[in-house]
Amino acid sequence: MKINFIFFKKVDWALVVALLLLIGVGLAAIYSVALGQGKGEFLNFRKQVAWLILGMVFLLALSNFNYRYWLKLGWVGYLIALIFLILVLTPLGATIRGTRGWFSFANMTFQPVEMMKFFLVIVLADVYSRYGRTIHKFGQLVLVSLAAFLPVVLVALQPDFGSATILFFLWFISFILITKNKKHIFIILGGILVALVISWFFIFADYQKSRLVTFVSPSSDPLGSGYNVQQSLIAVGAGKFFGRGLGFGSQSQLKFIPESQTDFIFAVIAEELGFVGVGLLLALFGFIFYRLYRIASGAPDDFAMFLAFLVLILIFIQVFINIGMSVGFLPVTGISLPFVSYGGSFLISALSLIGICLNVYRAGLTARKY
Repeated sequence: MKINFIFFKKVDWALVVALLLLIGVGLAAIYSVALGQGKGEFLNFRKQVAWLILGMVFLLALSNFNYRYWLKLGWVGYLIALIFLILVLTPLGATIRGTRGWFSFANMTFQPVEMMKFFLVIVLADVYSRYGRTIHKFGQLVLVSLAAFLPVVLVALQPDFGSATILFFLWFISFILITKNKKHIFIILGGILVALVISWFFIFADYQKSRLVTFVSPSSDPLGSGYNVQQSLIAVGAGKFFGRGLGFGSQSQLKFIPESQTDFIFAVIAEELGFVGVGLLLALFGFIFYRLYRIASGAPDDFAMFLAFLVLILIFIQVFINIGMSVGFLPVTGISLPFVSYGGSFLISALSLIGICLNVYRAGLTARKY
């Protein structure tokens, strides 16, 4: 009986291996934090493993699912995600840490904004592949922007300005790179400035204003709004070159770092694995970005190219914001570190997007042979 190795030859194993190593670093950090909880149950660790298995099932399935079907399915999913973002603002939604952005089922939660990230990538890829090369009029800018504007507003109303920022910059960065009329960029920047001023006076809650003030002056409230960043900076500095070892970080084990399994898991890794661990983490992310860029470069058509390119941008933005807030470079926004932080919604969404990129990679290989 002969075994067909064609499937294995058409997989970007370099990307898959780098991804699994990155996830392994995250699982080690989550397990380490669980050691300091003293409960011995490791519930979050077990949940993360379960989500990982489910996410890998989605990755495998979508890597074998023709990416061109998403040209139609993407818009259907986008509309469903839009409905979920509306429903989560009603009493059906659960409020966690001051944000009504979750649906709660028994002991599980679902964050619809993560579903929107997935489908916004697909919708923007479709729009750019159809009209991206001809966008030059202001009316076209408005039409192209509408797909991103609606979910940004709905997510901001939760209020989840971290996720709203990611959705906005997913569109903004990609638009900057394809537009030929640079005047549009200044129009958008002016709109952002006006929106920030209006938000400061009429939309931002007091705790969100405090985060921005603390970002400008971290020492202004070290025991209040500035506590998270101060503890994170102490942990990052304490790691030195080799780190204190998994399970031996005083900041994480003694619970000085808040949200240590999610928002500030980078600080846990920096303290316990040191410069070496952080270097490995950044190298893995860098290699994943490189492989996604290569997939986009070898894509067989514009839709596939924009798909891989937008996945790269989405993951890069989230990595940049998470690490930036952990080292005090950006305000605290509650954004997790992709593939590393605890949480199932984005892990499954991100692995699914990687699965689509693997299908694009396979299609690119096939197209080049003919």
